[in-house]
Amino acid sequence: MTGKALDAETERHLLETLEKRFSGNDHRHEDIGWQEVKARLTGKPGKLWSLNEMEQSGGEPDVTGREGEAFIFTDCSKESPKGRRSICYDQPALEARKKHKPKGAATAVAEKMGIEILTESDYRHLQTLESFDLKTSSWIATPDKIRSLGGALFCDHRYETTFTYHNGADSYYSSRGFRGKLKV
Repeated sequence: MTGKALDAETERHLLETLEKRFSGNDHRHEDIGWQEVKARLTGKPGKLWSLNEMEQSGGEPDVTGREGEAFIFTDCSKESPKGRRSICYDQPALEARKKHKPKGAATAVAEKMGIEILTESDYRHLQTLESFDLKTSSWIATPDKIRSLGGALFCDHRYETTFTYHNGADSYYSSRGFRGKLKV
């Protein structure tokens, strides 16, 4: 993250956007106040840069909980972030694909953005706050054993139920992306 910082105008605009979203979605972060979140963001240019990357790719990040002193920002766009779709799971899967390669790999994009791909537990927690991915799906962190056998996991929410599925890690679809989180 060294050297990744926003200019003053972009930072101001991002903080305004985050505050507006935070204020309009109290059900996602009961008992957390915006001023304490803003205070945690102050002086953390790398975290603000990552949040801006989440925002610019369509993730609509918002606070969805706490882990110790840290606040958890999670992609809260209704569908899998538009700017992170049509990608396979990881770099080895991308490199293994000989024809019709996707534009990238979820784990590499997440790393470049400085965020983590949601785990299945993270994804299921997000679905308790409201319903997401009613038309799309999102790659989730995949256990090494499944990945070593060529697979990867993804989730969606249909029929008022959250489903976890598997696919080849090299597969990609226009309706599948990934959701991320950032601890601040």
